[in-house]
Amino acid sequence: IRQPKRTMTCLRQNALFGMGNPLLDICAIVDKDFLDKYGLKTNDQILAEDKHKELFDELVKRFKVEYHAGGSTQNSVKVAQWMIQQPHKVATFFGCIGKDKFGDILKKKAEEAHVDAHYYEQSEQPTGTCAACITGDNRSLVANLAAANCYNKERHLDQKENWQLVEKAKVYYIAGFFITVSSESILKVAKHVSENNKILGLNLSAPFISQFFKEDLMKIIPYVDILFGNETEAATFAREQGFETEDIKEIAKKAQGLPKVNEKRQRVIVFTQGKEDTIMATADNVTAFPVLDIKQDEIVDTNGAGDAFVGGFLSQLVHDQPLEKCIRAGHYAANVIIRRSGCTFPEAPDFH
Repeated sequence: IRQPKRTMTCLRQNALFGMGNPLLDICAIVDKDFLDKYGLKTNDQILAEDKHKELFDELVKRFKVEYHAGGSTQNSVKVAQWMIQQPHKVATFFGCIGKDKFGDILKKKAEEAHVDAHYYEQSEQPTGTCAACITGDNRSLVANLAAANCYNKERHLDQKENWQLVEKAKVYYIAGFFITVSSESILKVAKHVSENNKILGLNLSAPFISQFFKEDLMKIIPYVDILFGNETEAATFAREQGFETEDIKEIAKKAQGLPKVNEKRQRVIVFTQGKEDTIMATADNVTAFPVLDIKQDEIVDTNGAGDAFVGGFLSQLVHDQPLEKCIRAGHYAANVIIRRSGCTFPEAPDFH
């Protein structure tokens, strides 16, 4: 039996809420020697340490760099807003920036993307940056959180006018990266979502989150309705959780079955695998969805592909569309973004 086609409802503003680390991406095509010099893997995401201090300067001096508004969650809500188009400001974003030039760029870019960004602005730390070191179709990301790490629950999230924006949403998305900054903010939002039978999406974001922030992550997982991740993050999560399997479908099934607070909604797991099939686990089954074909020479850079996938997915989820359509939209958005530099997109989407 074919499901009746679900019509696209007219969305209200602030229906989609995102909270994360707003960063300015500094993107450059680099060589293997550069990665080796700073001990970087070709396809990874890490937080900058002292040994990476010079990396940012060298990147700008030695290579042709491009600056793009970044930050995983911010990328995703921007792509979702782009896919939605109208009305503007369906997507809300919270995060912390500095009072500086880079902060001004992020504000301007959020506005251009029609995202309703409410930044916590402080002057202790400069706006965060992320070095995106591109080699072939891989990207190695080194994030210097700086201001992003200064997000303050009491001074921002708990403020009446801000919390009212949180309450307006029906779909919520937070990248795992934000766990290192303010897991208490995530838990406050997660409890609100759960108590009101709304939808919370969380991303595993990077192997180091499952490894070194395991305790905080596992406090949040019971509230998560949709868990996103890629194959590397899924494998690390499985290892850390003692799943004793390397089969991605099995991992998805086991993650789906982890304890959950709001039992009215069954958890959904969505694992992307680059050009391999995307895996989705629901309470009933595990399904593989092939991605859209793309020629190797059409890939400009894969930075932001995972964020774009989530953005496409959320754009349909907020419209109450079936999960299969959410995944199709995710594949479409990722396919558009990898043909361009940074997490950027053309004027309007062409998704059917």
